[in-house]
Amino acid sequence: MGAVLSRLVRAEWTKLLTTRVWIGLLLGSCVLVGAFAALFTAFAGNADSGIAPVGTTAYEELALAVSANATILFIVLGIIGTTQEYRHRTATPTFLGSPHRGRVVVAKLVAYALAAIPMALVVIAVDVLVVSVYAGAKGAAPSLAGDNLRVLGGAWAALVIYTVIGVGVGALMRNQVGAIVGSLVYFFVVEGIISSIPATQGAYKWLPGGALEAMTATFNQADLLSPWQGGLLLLGYGLAAAVLGTLFAVRRDVV
Repeated sequence: MGAVLSRLVRAEWTKLLTTRVWIGLLLGSCVLVGAFAALFTAFAGNADSGIAPVGTTAYEELALAVSANATILFIVLGIIGTTQEYRHRTATPTFLGSPHRGRVVVAKLVAYALAAIPMALVVIAVDVLVVSVYAGAKGAAPSLAGDNLRVLGGAWAALVIYTVIGVGVGALMRNQVGAIVGSLVYFFVVEGIISSIPATQGAYKWLPGGALEAMTATFNQADLLSPWQGGLLLLGYGLAAAVLGTLFAVRRDVV
């Protein structure tokens, strides 16, 4: 089984690397993160922005946490990795080549998680570079130790886990547009509403967005889990998406 899974993982990498999707999403993530890092630094210390001055712990953690904003593009990467099989009608030959559908989905999970590791490191590097140069020009480049290192590690782990969640969501929904739009609506609208309504704020910390903020840093003053608890919760969501996606792929017909 190990040899078969390795072959399937290599096949998924071949599919990924022979398209330009990953390049576009990686460049988009770098531009997004770089822009947010620059904006945070530009408005640091501005009373109207609410961002702490450059050189403070609060500013450094927030500025280094903006790399986690790319999670939405990483979840799109995972979604496309699964749904492209149905969108381009390649699911049937894929499953004929490996009749054990569960192995195919597991291979996608492994392949995209491993691919997300170096991609996430590139995004983190862009964030660190922009913040270090811009904040350094303003007299206080952040150190890469202590809580700052924890924030960067949390953002890196979140990017990888969100990719796994994307693969699971894609396997569950199969429709590429529906899965992407549904994810965008959930993360940008539903979670935002839940976190802003007093009656539901307590539940926010148990959602993926709340777990992400617990792992990194946030403007949100609501009660959140500890960093390690947030990491375990987000990992749990990733595993749940992986398991459900695998089960649904195995049980449903290919269309």
